[in-house]
Amino acid sequence: MSTVLFLCNRNIIRSPMAAALLGHLSQGMMTAESAGITPGEPDPLSGAALAELGLAIAGAPRAVDDVMLGRFDQIVALSPQAQHRALELTRNLPLAVEYWQVADPSIADGSREQRLAAYRMVRDDLARKVKDRFPTGL
Repeated sequence: MSTVLFLCNRNIIRSPMAAALLGHLSQGMMTAESAGITPGEPDPLSGAALAELGLAIAGAPRAVDDVMLGRFDQIVALSPQAQHRALELTRNLPLAVEYWQVADPSIADGSREQRLAAYRMVRDDLARKVKDRFPTGL
């Protein structure tokens, strides 16, 4: 079983969405967790976008510094800052780091529905990336 850590800036949108999607799509064949460079406050729109698929964000936001990195097979960074931090943290570890370019939906303006549409786009982009990168059993 492969274990993946998704890493973003605050562990409130992209990384927890990706972890929930991989856990669901792999049907238990893979383990996914998430962290941020620094933890932020939970984002209700990311939870709402996942809830539309019957999924939920697991746990409270946490910092990558609080994660035991040696138990993961790889880190997927979801922002340039997260990639930089992951490479710093793993320079002496046999741990693969890859970067996925994913938009930050929190910068979207407009009504709640317009902002939620941006979160849905990110959710769907992450689902495509997860399916493409981890096709076994998906």
